[in-house]
Amino acid sequence: MSTVLVLGGTSWVGGQIARDAIARGHDVTCLARGESGDVPTGATLVRADRSDPQAYDEVRGRGWDSVIDVSRQPGQVRSAVSALGSDATHWTLVSTGSVYADQSGPLTEESPVLEPLDGEVAEPEQYGEGKVACEQAVRHLRRHLIVRVGLIGGPGDRSDRLGHYAARFALAGDEPVLVPAVADQPMQVIDVRDLATWIVTCAETGATGTVHAAGERTTVGELVALSAEVAGFMGDQVLASEAWLREHDVEEWMGPRSLPLWLPASHHGMGLMDDTRALAYGLERRPLSETLRATLEDERARGLDRERRAGLSRPAELELIAELRA
Repeated sequence: MSTVLVLGGTSWVGGQIARDAIARGHDVTCLARGESGDVPTGATLVRADRSDPQAYDEVRGRGWDSVIDVSRQPGQVRSAVSALGSDATHWTLVSTGSVYADQSGPLTEESPVLEPLDGEVAEPEQYGEGKVACEQAVRHLRRHLIVRVGLIGGPGDRSDRLGHYAARFALAGDEPVLVPAVADQPMQVIDVRDLATWIVTCAETGATGTVHAAGERTTVGELVALSAEVAGFMGDQVLASEAWLREHDVEEWMGPRSLPLWLPASHHGMGLMDDTRALAYGLERRPLSETLRATLEDERARGLDRERRAGLSRPAELELIAELRA
């Protein structure tokens, strides 16, 4: 049994990592405020606010076999490394493909990154710069792994992105559904369960370096088609051009008035992340259809007609379809 400290562990990704580590028999502690939810059964919660200088006092000096950090805030990562870096045999930072300076084309781990954020707190629009600063904070550690993750999907997704189309197809019945006319746009989705399993495996084996964690390459068109298939949707998919959508104040990617997974050309590289190194590190990925089925089951449990963080409301969608067809 190894000792694993998850800095986080009460939200989606951190919780899944903790759950996987527990299932393998590791002694798991989660350090978090505890405001995002409960830790998985079997984990020990240490309540702490990482902005507090004393946040790590209870977990300091315990000789952790693995520390896994999911934070996006440079100040939190820097303080954790300062307090615990000498205690940890292996350190994993969960980073992002958003660190790259040019995301318009294929990305490798050697692609140039953004300038790191100087400050301690990254605003949402500084997500990439903040993660670059987080990466810098761990690079001097002797055994570290930086995992740059692409789009994550699967049950429990609080962003509401991947589940939008499957849920909408299931809700619509035989009524039409609005789809962006970007069928050829590259896309990659990694199941949160596969991501967590692989991160824990890498911690166990002591893998080091910088590596992508991305799904198999597909397209938005294929993903939407699979979403319709798992939902049993037989109605019309109404295509809207990017220009038309922008004219009607529909946003890309995410947000309350958006069509998720549609990206501007400047960000198509998020679907072109090289996975060669990850596969060499042992990453295994389930079929996208399986992820979508589990996602739809989770969407049904939470309510297909609930208010979402990403995707148009059904009334707004129907209004746009009516105008598009007029």
